[in-house]
Amino acid sequence: MRIRDWDTNLKVRLFAEAMLNITFWMFYPFMTIYFAEAFGKNKAGFLLVFSQIFSVLANLMGGYCADRFGRKRMMVLSAIGQGLSFLSFALASSPWIQSPWLGFISFALAGVFGSFYWPASQAMVADLVEEKHRSSVFAIFYTSINIAVVIGPILGAIFYVHYRFQLLLSAGAIGIMLGFILAKLTRETVPMQGRYSQSSDGKWYDFLTNQLKDYGLIVKDRAFLLFIIAGILAGQTFMQLDLLIPVYIKDFVKNQQLFSIGDWSVAIKGEQAFGLVLAENGFFVALLTVFVTKWMSKYNERNVFVLSSVVYAISIIIFSQTQWIWGLIIAMAVFTFAELMGAGLQQSFVSKLAPDHIRGQYFAAASLRFTLAKTIAPLSIPLTVWIGYDWTFIILCLLALVSAGLYWLMFSVFEKQKTRLPV
Repeated sequence: MRIRDWDTNLKVRLFAEAMLNITFWMFYPFMTIYFAEAFGKNKAGFLLVFSQIFSVLANLMGGYCADRFGRKRMMVLSAIGQGLSFLSFALASSPWIQSPWLGFISFALAGVFGSFYWPASQAMVADLVEEKHRSSVFAIFYTSINIAVVIGPILGAIFYVHYRFQLLLSAGAIGIMLGFILAKLTRETVPMQGRYSQSSDGKWYDFLTNQLKDYGLIVKDRAFLLFIIAGILAGQTFMQLDLLIPVYIKDFVKNQQLFSIGDWSVAIKGEQAFGLVLAENGFFVALLTVFVTKWMSKYNERNVFVLSSVVYAISIIIFSQTQWIWGLIIAMAVFTFAELMGAGLQQSFVSKLAPDHIRGQYFAAASLRFTLAKTIAPLSIPLTVWIGYDWTFIILCLLALVSAGLYWLMFSVFEKQKTRLPV
């Protein structure tokens, strides 16, 4: 499905979100380093876990709100809220105030608003795109994000240290502008049967009771529950891209020569090395997502899901065995291939399972793979202090292999339940 054939909502989102994503990725990859330096590794790890608890709750609420109040409304409010959070973060890193605590609170709030935005945005794609085209549309949005991951870290490695305030200020302004663009140029897409009745005489807590019942029905699907648990374990590997990997590279990459031509050479260290490796990830994802998604769609989904987790485990082994910049580049290439294997298939897989009237909640429940993984993943940072990098990498490798086994079991359950699976 070509972009010119997309609904206007999706075209507006694709280009408006790209502006925010580029600015966001100019500073976001360096936040773990920022908090580790400000609070120490132990405290930073636990604070990041604490902040993600609120994101998990927001994620659960986000699916309910997307179905009840509408995709557009939730996206507009979330974009503006995230923009205001970035402005607050900018204030915490301004020439007038240097407050890591205010920065942390602002960072946590930005994550909460992002968790409200995600289920609504994914449900809107499923509302507007036929099932047969969803994988390609999700893949293009994923590619757009990763174009930002290419451009953002490279610019961030240059400007972040000296211009953090300006970067955060720009992200805040663009986030608010995105909210107004969505309000002006998009329309609501939630199916009418998906709107929950809003009885005026109901109790204030009725919405929470109804929501928990709805999620209870979702998790009774054993295969879908296994999908979430396996995703959480696999996510312990994937989430280290913004957590353990930048800290590891900063600690061990010290003035290494990247390449030389005659008497001219380029040396790299710390944040610059991580910016390069992260940009490599974004470049390959942006370049190859659509191609690999089409390639993987030719194979049995069971094999793709399982092999993706195994390749993640291999990448972690390579990371743990090298401190050489080119070894890290090779490890990231393997890591990226694991990421690409399931990039489009997993979102499409969820959309096939979700009933139309609670589609937002299904996407919210499915994205628990990421929010819960992101909640647990920061523990890897204090783990490096307690047991060292080697054992931390071993644990991550084992979790990836366990997730491969759970994906295999998940498809066995699907077959017993006679769930419709793609050939």
